[in-house]
Amino acid sequence: MAENKTKPTAISVNDFLLGVADDTKRTDAKALIELMTKVTGHEPVMWGSSIIGFGTYHYKYDSGREGDMCMAGFSPRKQNIALYNTGFIRYPELMKRLGKYKTGTSCLYINKLSDVDLEVLTELIQTAYEHMNTK
Repeated sequence: MAENKTKPTAISVNDFLLGVADDTKRTDAKALIELMTKVTGHEPVMWGSSIIGFGTYHYKYDSGREGDMCMAGFSPRKQNIALYNTGFIRYPELMKRLGKYKTGTSCLYINKLSDVDLEVLTELIQTAYEHMNTK
């Protein structure tokens, strides 16, 4: 079975942020770090080369594949900010109030924080994080 490539690294979060070329994305990333640190109680850690993660949990699929992943996290990508483990599918009432976003299979994508309601985003992250703590 292949080894999970997304795992905690020794890469400095601050050094990673210096490499984020877009000023708005970098500023938004700093705000998300502050928000997620407050919500989760965990300090940010780089997972792989581009995900800033908070906390960790162990998963095991029916297929037998297992590994560890951050309980909450995001990546300030060139095109958008990808948020991981937000559990958006479970919270349609919050999603209606969130603002401008897109979704993928398990990710929430926003262009910039000013496109969304920060109180709703905070509630979404907090609710999803609490759900992850029950697993």
